[in-house]
Formats: sequence, structure tokens, C-alpha cells
Amino acid sequence: MFQNKNNFIRGLLLGGLTVASSAFALTVEDYCDPVLTRPKAIRTVTPLADGSTYSAISKDGKKIEVYSYKTGKVVSTLFDVDAIKGDVKIDSFDGYRLSANEKKILLWNNVERIYRHSFRADYYVYDIMRGTMKRVSENGSQRDATISHDGRMVAYTRDNNIYISNLDYGTDYAVTTDGEINKIINGSSDWSYEEEFGMVNTIRWSKDDTKLAFIRFDENEVPVYSFDNYKSYCDADPLSDIYPQSYSYKYPLAGYPNSIVTVHSYDLDTRITKKMDLPIGKEYVPSIEFDGTGTNLMVMLLNRDQNHLRLYRVNPGSTVSHLILEETSSAWLSPSAYQMVDYMDKSFLIGSEKSGYRHLYEYDYNGNLLRQVSKGEWNVTDYYGRDQKTGRTYFQSTLNGPINRTLTYSDKNGNIGTSGLKEGTESASFSADMQYYVRNYSDALTPPTYSICSNTGKELIEIENNAAYNAKYASAPKKEFLKVRNSIGEEMNGYVILPANFDSTRKYPLVMWQYNGPDSQEVLNRWKMDGTYYLASEGYIVACVDGRGTGNRNRDWSTCVYRNLGDLETKDQISGAEYFRNLPYVDKANIACFGWSYGGYMSLMELSAENTPFKAGVSMAPVTDWRFYDSIYTERYMSTPQQNKGGYDSASALLRSRNMNSRLLIMSGTSDDNVHYYNTLKYTSKLNFEGKVFDMMSFAGFEHSLPMCNARVQLYKKVKNFLDNNLR
Repeated sequence: MFQNKNNFIRGLLLGGLTVASSAFALTVEDYCDPVLTRPKAIRTVTPLADGSTYSAISKDGKKIEVYSYKTGKVVSTLFDVDAIKGDVKIDSFDGYRLSANEKKILLWNNVERIYRHSFRADYYVYDIMRGTMKRVSENGSQRDATISHDGRMVAYTRDNNIYISNLDYGTDYAVTTDGEINKIINGSSDWSYEEEFGMVNTIRWSKDDTKLAFIRFDENEVPVYSFDNYKSYCDADPLSDIYPQSYSYKYPLAGYPNSIVTVHSYDLDTRITKKMDLPIGKEYVPSIEFDGTGTNLMVMLLNRDQNHLRLYRVNPGSTVSHLILEETSSAWLSPSAYQMVDYMDKSFLIGSEKSGYRHLYEYDYNGNLLRQVSKGEWNVTDYYGRDQKTGRTYFQSTLNGPINRTLTYSDKNGNIGTSGLKEGTESASFSADMQYYVRNYSDALTPPTYSICSNTGKELIEIENNAAYNAKYASAPKKEFLKVRNSIGEEMNGYVILPANFDSTRKYPLVMWQYNGPDSQEVLNRWKMDGTYYLASEGYIVACVDGRGTGNRNRDWSTCVYRNLGDLETKDQISGAEYFRNLPYVDKANIACFGWSYGGYMSLMELSAENTPFKAGVSMAPVTDWRFYDSIYTERYMSTPQQNKGGYDSASALLRSRNMNSRLLIMSGTSDDNVHYYNTLKYTSKLNFEGKVFDMMSFAGFEHSLPMCNARVQLYKKVKNFLDNNLR
């Protein structure tokens, strides 16, 4: 299956992956603790309007400093908590945002998390010239605070209503009054939009700050999801829940009612709110923005099947809308394409996969195609902006192969160029005039390095090279990339992590790691240190392949799993395992699969497969039946259960459990608001009913990704213990 199998083995026998010794003795914490495994990173860069400088939070977290792109040095300070004048002061802050005119700074602290991205906080506005600060509101914490272009006002939400704080006059008044928890949301988004569209804040200011646009979510028909929210011993008062609290929120499962959304504009002069004239019905609104002139609203509508996208230009005063762009597909339309959009003064750019690859297209505001900005058998993976002087459009792409990410540009004649880096993962944060960028680069063997570059890709200054971090992990196992063929002869990208001090004359147990969800990608040439390296350091070979359905190949490769999740992916994972088990240093009798979330689902599907090569498997936070997961994600790939009952039945791990005769370790957080603990309980209940023996571990009070305390360390300790007991 692997095209260059002999060369690959020869490289191993010659010691091509031999690792140098290190003074550091790595522990399970070094591999698994999310804090210890995190390399140094520069603070988030905010380009400033002059084009020659950017701002970032200082290392001590007390200041916002201004840096020169030319020198990489601090040239001034925008904000210092120790230099605030007046009566309102703060000791610390968690984040900031500049007003468009760069005269005011919106800051926040005392963050209280809501879901994955959303939070409440205390917000403040700092006047740069005066050095004074004002609270946005005195009436409790706020959510989704959005500063006006002139910095004089802040719109925010509290208790599902929108308010405007006028800092000049000290007024704080309501824009909406009908907001109610689990019924009506104004300005913020519901759980599904946040999780699946990445939309948290729907409040948008017009460029002249006279109008405010927002989305209203009517959740009344969405079923309530409830679970017992136990406290973990990470909690400050873990014994306070003698009677456990019940957590309830609106969560639409596949096939159930979604929020009904409408788009509105509020006129600050007349204080009148208007509903935009749009044919929404049951459609989603995955994006609203003002156009490049800041006067008209650009509203995307997406049907529930997510294969028909319409883009409207809407006058927020008259409410009249005009359809200017439409796209349909025989499968799903990917948010990674249509949410890559830039509204400029006279035209806009938007991503589409209609050519079979994800590329950028430029249209005028009447919907006329001006040009295809990028083209070729590769994908655009991020958009950075356009240099208005030269006409160059900058973006990140897979031009150098799907496992790499390269800074790429297209000039006004369609000629393609790159920064010159061919391998690894390169991302960029450009200056306002697109003449400089801050580069973040890593590959599988190199931790992230940060540098300032000219827009030609020439490195000017190195900011951070993570040398000490790199030395710490010098003795860690290394990742090697390869290609594996599936059962019908198609190439899959893959990698292998061999144990440190690998001995080709020995036989090692194998762990197949995977995610494999639609449009996802695990096989990437970038730095990642996690628990799979710990397993390799403990004598396991860890391998991974990206099978059919995964992203950043061509569109046919991704969409072949449409309405039939789990089938082709399982076959391809088994093909990958069959290849690796036939290598001379793999113990073919002792192979396991391991995955998290979609990967946890895949582990259950593979262990239940008729011809499974897996003696054991680990399933963390799995979806066990797609009827148990949220509507937007599930229906994008499966349609509704009412439309596709056969597909849901064949894709159900729960309905395949009778065929599962391998050893299983299944784990989940009890407070997972994403993939509910119910998935795990339902599956294990069925295993008990069928008389099967399995291992189970629960994380009380923890959510989906287990980022806190020592949860990930404990998880991988348990995984190693389970594998040792079943594969050794």
C-alpha cells in the first residue's frame, strides 16, 4: 500500500529517525499537560493604521505596547494599568480592542466563560489622549461589547438584550427589551451558531455609527437540553454541591427545531428598530457584515440542508434587499469557504469550492464576477488581505501539498507567488498597508518560531525561536510523514511516530490515532506535542492516516462520505492499520485505535467492523449515534433523520455495538455541553445489556476538551494503563 515502503524501512534501519539525547528527562506531564506542552508565543498582534507599527500586550500583561515592524522593538505604550488617571482604575485586563480611529481602547477583565468562545466580562473604555478610563456599564457584567468606530459608544448585551452605552453623555439605554433566557436572544448567538459557525457576536456598527445591525434568535421552539452539572475537585469549593445543580440550555438535536432568526437594524437618531426584508424562513444566517463603504448590510442565507447559499445586499434604512450571489451544491457547502469573505469599497472577495478546490473569487456589488483570484489543484486555507497599491492578494494555501501551509499571493494578472517556504506551516499577521507581516512558522520537528518579514517573504527580525523549548523536547519521539493506499488504491496522507531509541529488530504494539471528521485534517506538517508522543515514548508506535472525508485534498475526496458517515472512513482506517501491521517491527497481534470526539466515534465504528484488526480501542467523548448530536453539524453532512433514516442507522455506532468484541476503554466529561455524556451512557448501557465487558472513565464536572487541572495527564495515564493491560 505504501508506494516507497522499502525506502521507508531502509531509512529506519539506517537510523534516519534516531533521536539525539537530551539533558531533560521528560515526564508524562511534559507530554500531556496543556500548559507545559505549549511553546512560547507572541501576544496577539493588532496592526495599526500607520502601517509601520503594531500593538500587543506586554509580557507582564500590564501594558499594551507599540512595536515597530522594521525593528521589532517597542516604540511607545498605548496603555499601562499603572498609569491610569482618574477615579476608574483596574489592576489587570484579559483582552482589548481598538476603536477604528485608534483614539479609544475597549478593555475587559473578570471573564466568566459561557460556551467554547463566548464569555461575560467587565468592560472599560480607555481614552488614549486623556489617559482616563470609564466603565461601559454600572449595572452588571456585559457580553459581546462592540465599540463604535469613533470610540464614543459601546453596544453590548446583557440578559439577551442589547444596550448602548454613550460614554460622552454617561447614558446606558436598551435597544431591545424582549430578550429572555432560553427564549429570545438579541445581538449574541445561540449555542449552535457559536459552535458550528463560529459566530459569537452579531452586533455590527455602520461606518458612520448611526445604525446598529444585529441578529435576533427566537429559541422558543428549540428543545431544552438538561444535565446534572457536578463540581470537580478543580472547583474552588468542590463540596458545595450536596445537591448537584442541573444545567439547562437550548440545544437542537438533528431533525429538531432550530432557532428562528431575523436580521434587524436600529437607528440611533430615531431610536427605531426595523426588521430587514429577507426571505429567511428556516434558513441560517451564518454571516452579517456592512459592506466596504459601511452603509449597506451584506447578509448570507443558508438553507437547512446547507447546500444552497444566497448573499443579499440590504439597505438598513429602507430594509429592501437584493440578491447578488447564489451558490448550490450536490453535497454540503463548507463554512471554511463561504466565511472567507472580505467586503472592500467597490468589490468583495469570497471563497468557493465550485472548481473542486477552495479558491477566492472577486465580485462587484451587483454580483458580477470580476475575476477568479486563485486557481489550481490546491486549496486556499486562510485569507490575509489585499495590497491596494500593487493589487496583490495574500492568503495561506496548500500550494506545496496538502500537509503544508504556505503564504501565497496572487497579483492583479493572476500570477501566483509564495514566500519561498516549501514545507511546514506558515501563517501571517499583516500590517495595515500589507508591507510587513509577523510570521508564525513550525514543522513536525520544529517548534513555532516568530519573525517579522517583508511582504516578499524576506525575514527581517526574529522575535522568538523557542530554543529552550526545542532543547527540552530533543529526546522526544519524532514524526515521519508517508503515504498509504486504501483498499481501492487511493493514496492517503499519513504519519508515524516511532518510539525513542527505536530498534528495528523488535516488535512494537501499534496505536492508530485518528479524528477523520468531514473536512478535518490530522496529518499536518506542523509542531504538535501531546499525549500521543507520550505513548510513543512508552514503547508504542503511533500512526495516523487521513482517509476519505477529510479536508484539503479535492472536494470529491471530502464529500464522498455525504449522508453516509462512518462507512468509508472506517474502511480507510482499517486499510491504514493493515499496512502498518505488516511492517516487520509491528506486533500485528497487538493493535489499538484511539480517537477523541469524531475520532472517538470512529474508534467505536472500527471496533465493531466485521474485519477489524484492532484488539483494543480507546474512545474519548464520542458521538455514539448522530441523532444525539447538534443539528447544524450533523445535518450538514447527513441531512435530517427524517430525510435519511437509513444513513443514520448505518452510521450509528450504537446500533453496531453487538459486533464489538474487542476490548474498549470509553471516557467522557460529565459536563460536556458539546458531545453530551448521554452518548457514552447510552452506549455503555447497551453494552451492559448485551453482556459485554469494557473499561470506562468519567471526568466529573469537565467539558469536552478537558483543558483544566490534571485531567489530560490522568487521561493519558489511564490510556497507557489500558493499552499495557491489553497489548503487552
